[in-house]
Amino acid sequence: LWFCVKLPISVRVEINLLLLAVTGLALVTRLYGIHFPRAVVFDEVYYGQFLSLYMKQVFFIDESGPPFGHMVLALGAYLGGFDGNFVWNRIGAEYTSNVPVWSLRVIPALAGSFCIPLAYLLVVELGYSHFSALGACMLLLMENSLIVQSRFMLLESVLIFFLLLAVLSYLHFHKARNSSFRWFWLMICGVSCACGIGVKYMGMFTYFLLLGLTAVHTWQLIGDRTLSYVMVQVLVRFLALVVLPVIMYIGFFYVHLTLLYRSGPHDQMMSSAFQASLEGGLARITQGQPLDVALGSQVTLRTVSSKPVPCWLHSHKVNYPIRYENGRGSSHQQQVTCYPFKDVNNWWIIKDPGRHTLVVSSPPRPVRHGDIIQLLHGMTSRYLNTHDVAAPMSPHSQEVSGYIDFNVSMPAQNLWRVDIVNRESDREIWKTILSEVRLVHVNTSAVLKLSGASLPEWGFKQLEVVGDKIYKGYQQSGMWNVEEHRYGRSQEQKERELELKSPTHSDIKRNLTFMAKFLELQPCEKQVLFTCKSSLCAHICMLFSFLRSPAQRKAFGVVILAVLCSVYVSYHNLSPLTYGQPALSSDELAALRWRESWDILLRKR
Repeated sequence: LWFCVKLPISVRVEINLLLLAVTGLALVTRLYGIHFPRAVVFDEVYYGQFLSLYMKQVFFIDESGPPFGHMVLALGAYLGGFDGNFVWNRIGAEYTSNVPVWSLRVIPALAGSFCIPLAYLLVVELGYSHFSALGACMLLLMENSLIVQSRFMLLESVLIFFLLLAVLSYLHFHKARNSSFRWFWLMICGVSCACGIGVKYMGMFTYFLLLGLTAVHTWQLIGDRTLSYVMVQVLVRFLALVVLPVIMYIGFFYVHLTLLYRSGPHDQMMSSAFQASLEGGLARITQGQPLDVALGSQVTLRTVSSKPVPCWLHSHKVNYPIRYENGRGSSHQQQVTCYPFKDVNNWWIIKDPGRHTLVVSSPPRPVRHGDIIQLLHGMTSRYLNTHDVAAPMSPHSQEVSGYIDFNVSMPAQNLWRVDIVNRESDREIWKTILSEVRLVHVNTSAVLKLSGASLPEWGFKQLEVVGDKIYKGYQQSGMWNVEEHRYGRSQEQKERELELKSPTHSDIKRNLTFMAKFLELQPCEKQVLFTCKSSLCAHICMLFSFLRSPAQRKAFGVVILAVLCSVYVSYHNLSPLTYGQPALSSDELAALRWRESWDILLRKR
C-alpha cells in the first residue's frame, strides 16, 4: 500500500524555547555538583539502609510508606553497580570507594528538575499566561529548600514530580474533550497517582482530590444527554483512576517481595508464617516441621500481635511475689510471661488431660478445633493455669501461672479449649504456623491474652500474660500460633530437657501466598499529618485576574519583578549552604543565619 501514501511526508514540530530554557536551568541547578559532599547527608542514613538491603535481597519493611520509592532509589544504585556494602550508621560518614554517589542521587535530582517544567505547564493549563507560568517557575527554580531536597538521596522530589504529573495529566484529559488522545492522558494520570502513593502515603491527598474532581465531572457527564456512550466513558474513568492504581499498588509489593526473599532484620515484625516463607532465619529452623499439632507435641506459642513487640509464651523457675508493691496478694505460683526472645523456656507440651503420657502416639492423634487440652511447661513440668486471682499489672484480668499445689484450697484449673479462629470447618486440625488459635479457659471462660504491660524487676521486665474474661471480637493479642514444633519422644524429664534443646527436624515445606504477605504488610492504621500551605503563585495569579486597568497591571508587574529579584538575592546568598561550596569562614557562615531559630551544623575536617 506504499503507493497510497501522499508524498512528500512532512513533520511539523513546535518548540517552546522558554520551556526548554527553564528545563535547562532546572537541570543545571539540581545536577550541579551532586557528588559533593561525598558523605552521608541527613536522611540518606535512613534510606541508605534500605538500599543496601535491596542490593543484598534481604527482606525489610518501612512503616512510613510503600516500597516503590525505595525501589526507585535502588534502581539508581543498581545502575551504578552498588553492591550494598556500606555501613549507614551516622550522618556525616564518608562514603567508601564502592559507593556510586552520583548514581544514588541522580534520580531524585532529575525528578526535582522536571518538577519545574511541569509547574510551568500546569499554570498554563490552568488558563494563566506564559508570563505567570514563568513567574511560578522562577519561584520554584530558585527555592533553596527544593534544590537541597532534589540533590540528595531523598524521596520528596520524586513524590512532588509524580503528583504534579498526575494533576497536569488530568487537566489535559479534561480539556481535550474532542481528542482521542485524551484517554492517554487519563491513563498517565492513573499511573502517576499510583506512583505517588507508592512513594509515600502523603500522595493519597492529591489522589483523593483528583477522584473528587472526576466524580464532579462524571456527574455532569451523566446529565449531558447530548453525549453518547456515557456509561462507557464512566467505565473507562473508573478503570483508569481506580482499578489501574490498585493493580499497580499491589504490583509494587509483588516486585518488592519477589526481590527480597532472604531473611532480614525486620522479620520479627511479621507473623510466623511470613517469616517461614523467607530464605534463612526462621525458615531454616521451622521448614519441614510436622504440620499437624498432635497430643504430645512440643511447641512454642507466639502471639499473633506484634505490639508492643512479638513474643512467645514463657515460664521460668521463679514465683510471683506473695504481695505486690500496692499491697495486693498473689497466688505465689510460678510466673508465666511473654518473652520477646527465643529461649528453651518457651517450649510447651500439648497434653491429653485423660492420659499421663507426654509423647506422641503412633499414629499421631491430631488436636482439632474444640478439643480440651493441657499445656505443660517443658523445662519445669508446671501446667498452664489461671484462676480467680487478679493479674499483677492488670487487676481487672486473671493471673496466669504455672500451677504449684501449696495445699491452700486452691485447686488446679489447667484445662484449655482450642478455638481455631481461621478454621475452614468445625473439626479443623490445629496446623503449625498456619492456624491462629484462641485458648479459652474451661473453668472461667477467660481467654489467654497478652496484656502488653511490662512486669517489674521481679518479673525481669518481661510482658504480662493474663486471662481476659471480657474478651470480645477479634483481638490479635488473644491469638497464638505454633511457631516451632516437634513430636515429643521422651517421657522422662531429663531426656525431655535434652530433646527440647536439640534442633527441630525437617519433613514438610510450607509457603505463604503473595496475597497473604501483601495483606500483612498493609498498615492497620495510619495517622498522617497534613499541613495545608497557601501557594504564593496561586495567590499572585488570583490577584492578577482582579486587576483591570493597564496602570494597575503595570504597577503589579513592577511588584512581581521586585519579588523575583528578592527571590534571586535569597537564592544567591544561600547558595553556599545549598551546594556546600565555596568554603566559608565562620563569620561569613554566621552572617547567613538570618533568623535566631535557624540551626547551622558545622563539621570540622
